[in-house]
Amino acid sequence: MIIDDQTYDIIIIGTGAGGGTLAYKLASTGKKILILERGNFMPLEDQNRSDVDVFKREWYHPSEKWYDNAGEPFSPQTNYAVGGNTKIYGAALLRMREKDFEAVQHQDGISPEWPLKYQDFEPYYTEAEQLYKVHGKSGQDPSDPLRSIDYPYPAVNHEPPIQEIVDAIATLGLHPATLPLSLTRQTDDPTGDAEVFGISLVLGFPNVTLKTDAKVVCLHTNASGNQVKSVETEIKGQKYLFSSDVVVLACGAINSASLLLRSANEKHPNGLANSSDQVGRNLMQPLMTAIVQLSTTPNSGKFPRTVYLNDFYWGEGDFPYPMGHIQNTGGLLQELIFAESPPILSVLAKVVPDIALEQLAKRSIGWWVQTETLPNHHNRVRLKGEKLYIDYTPNNIEAHDRLVHRWIGTLKQVEKTLEHSLFNRSSIYPRSEIPVQVTANHCGTCCFGEDPTTSVLDLNCRTHDVENLYVVDGSFFPSSASVNPTLTIIANALRVGKHLRNW
Repeated sequence: MIIDDQTYDIIIIGTGAGGGTLAYKLASTGKKILILERGNFMPLEDQNRSDVDVFKREWYHPSEKWYDNAGEPFSPQTNYAVGGNTKIYGAALLRMREKDFEAVQHQDGISPEWPLKYQDFEPYYTEAEQLYKVHGKSGQDPSDPLRSIDYPYPAVNHEPPIQEIVDAIATLGLHPATLPLSLTRQTDDPTGDAEVFGISLVLGFPNVTLKTDAKVVCLHTNASGNQVKSVETEIKGQKYLFSSDVVVLACGAINSASLLLRSANEKHPNGLANSSDQVGRNLMQPLMTAIVQLSTTPNSGKFPRTVYLNDFYWGEGDFPYPMGHIQNTGGLLQELIFAESPPILSVLAKVVPDIALEQLAKRSIGWWVQTETLPNHHNRVRLKGEKLYIDYTPNNIEAHDRLVHRWIGTLKQVEKTLEHSLFNRSSIYPRSEIPVQVTANHCGTCCFGEDPTTSVLDLNCRTHDVENLYVVDGSFFPSSASVNPTLTIIANALRVGKHLRNW
């Protein structure tokens, strides 16, 4: 039995960086808004967990199975909860560079031009930084894009072991910069996320309803197929149909594409909004390697990550192609940087099993090295019957390898000036490439553009084929860039929210 529920003005599916931010932007309109979240509120002790238990057990893996391009099943590493994957991320919020919005030649091909440019997103980047209380400092990174105003809050100071390394890096002529971080500045919840700055701010509005443990299984259209008529949802074993004037997907690049494909009907036989055959295609995720420094000097293992470098973002010397972005992880017990990669300590446990992980973490400093991957038509989300397949083959690998080797070489130079370091004798450089089951930085499966034959969404992130259906997660990206995508997702949600306020 399916229960017909009341009608709303707007339904938002998902509460992460896109959905949670959009809810905030629209709540004050007075429009009747329903927010559907597949998970529930997440206990504080489970958020951004990084103690040794996380690395020994499979946290943040739902019970469902997906399949890789070899047909092998796996459990996706994702977070179904209010706030989505922002509940377990590192809260580094960086703007894409101006050139990231242009067509850029990489060694493996061209990163395509965006239909909107940096200047179109800049006001929303500024608004996003204000909303998410970003702490940062401009003017340190030569690749920094132009800003209308500075960060709203001062940068977080480097801890002594990081400051020492930062000073040594600067002597090499490089430009270590302070990492912009979203912080609430509450002792029990230092990280800013989409629950804190989105959902929690709207629940007091009488026009806003949040339903948790609500899994959306299908979108139904009207007879002509040009509008979503109802959203079929399972809540505690009961099926409901919710109707609204506007439906917004914010389920993440894989789950939003999957929902559109699962919603195929007579008018949309290849999936909803998929006349272009682009839904689910051009899946992207960054290439990433974890590098660990060991030191004879112990640290707490719990200080925040505070430094990044973009000196090699666009290449260097004899390699005139983009290489990517580098940032440190902070103390290795500080937080699980789930949104960017597998945890470092799980890699270390395999490399040095005879050393206690907790003690090892207190004598280590970690770095993430990440490189843009390029859109490829064959990297995709697809359905076969009820099974969800993720077909993915990485690209741009040589550029990433060059960045890894360049950064290891830089650290070796740095460590020669630090007498207490064991870097030259016993440092570990484990390869920790992001696996397909980690979903948080995926993007590109419902690209936006002006041509409905080559894109899924228009410039307002409304589907070309269905006039009341929008997508506001990382699906809309035409390219992935090398910096974390979260701030761009937040900024875009604010941009689309401004449009929808006038719907």
